[in-house]
Amino acid sequence: MSYETQNLKVPVESDDYNECSAFVIEAVKGLMTDALNSGRNKILIHTNLKRGLPMENINKVAGPFVEAWAVEVFQEAVEDQGNKYRLINVEAQERLNMSDVILQFKRQRKRQTSVTAGVDVKATSEDFKNAGKSPNITSYARIRTAYVKDPDYLFVILSLKHRVYSEKNPNSAMMEGVMEVVDHNAYDLKHLSAADISYNPSLGTGQLQVRDIHYVTTEIRTTWEFCQLLDRKYLASSRRSFEQWHKLALQYGWIKDAE
Repeated sequence: MSYETQNLKVPVESDDYNECSAFVIEAVKGLMTDALNSGRNKILIHTNLKRGLPMENINKVAGPFVEAWAVEVFQEAVEDQGNKYRLINVEAQERLNMSDVILQFKRQRKRQTSVTAGVDVKATSEDFKNAGKSPNITSYARIRTAYVKDPDYLFVILSLKHRVYSEKNPNSAMMEGVMEVVDHNAYDLKHLSAADISYNPSLGTGQLQVRDIHYVTTEIRTTWEFCQLLDRKYLASSRRSFEQWHKLALQYGWIKDAE
């Protein structure tokens, strides 16, 4: 018994998936660019600390702030019903969900009039060279299963680079923290180049990681090609075996004749 002999389910995406993916990526980038260029990129953190924020550890708490900021940017766009990006719905997700926010855009398709994308927000620091450089994205088994269940699943990674500084409030004489989002990038996980995706076997079924979120390249591939890429990453790990993979394949329903 081997991987090649398995009768695997082959997910097939819609003909217009790549067009929808490009549309969503450009919309997300455009929304972020507008927020930065209009000066809506600051997060004010008020404390009673006389010496200001603990800069050496600020990257550890930046993620939730930056994520909340991104959700507000999306929400503000939805409230403008005539927004040029055609964003029509925003749903912030609970902590353990695969994505941080679900976005829905209006777009005419053969059988639908909308496109839905899950967005995973990743905060990286401009002040600390390697902070957030190689983030965990999601569980191997979880994302592999998502693409089998929905071949059109669109998972966007939104990278937001931030800078933090402190300034004194002239009225209270206390130091106030300012977190600025200074740069961004967004891409479809399925179209991330093979060299940019790494597999960390340490947690659960293993975590997908981006090797360097600041420098990524993309390559267009099908959903089935991406599933096969994920499988190769899993099986190439010295800590994983075919037997372990097969057990997951049976558990999560990746094999046709196992039902």
